Amino acid sequence: MRESVQAEVMMSFLVSEELSFRIPVELRYETCDPYAVRLTFHLPGDAPVTWAFGRELLIDGVGRPCGDGDVHIAPADPDTFGEVLIRLQVGSDHALFRVGTAPLVAFLDRTDKLVPLGQERSLADFDTLLDEALDRILAEEQSAG
Repeated sequence: MRESVQAEVMMSFLVSEELSFRIPVELRYETCDPYAVRLTFHLPGDAPVTWAFGRELLIDGVGRPCGDGDVHIAPADPDTFGEVLIRLQVGSDHALFRVGTAPLVAFLDRTDKLVPLGQERSLADFDTLLDEALDRILAEEQSAG
C-alpha cells in the first residue's frame, strides 16, 4: 500500500493588493499522520516553510470559508469556486496565498483514495502516535523555555 500522496502546485503569494508572485508549493499527505496535510512553501531567498493542518479543513475550505486561529481557507469567489485563498498567521504576521481549486481537489481526491475521509482512525494505533507527537511537542517547549 502506498504510504503518501504528493503534488506540487503553483500558488500566488499575495504580498499586497498591487504585488504578488508565484511560488511552488509541495502538498503532502502521509498515512502515518492521516488527519493532516502538509504544505511546504518555497519562497525565493528563504528556506522552505512547512505548515501542517487538518485535511478536513482543506476539504471544507475549497467550498466555504472555514478555519480558526492560524489557518483560514475560503473560496476566492464563492460563486465560481475557481480559486481558493489560504491565509496563514503567526501572531500579528500573516501570509495570503491564492491557488486554483482544481489542483487542490485533484490532490484531495488522491488522499481520499489512499485513506477515505472518516477512515483515518482505522490506520495504525493512532492514539499511540498522538501520544508520541504530544510528548515531542512538550519536550521541545520545555527545552525552548
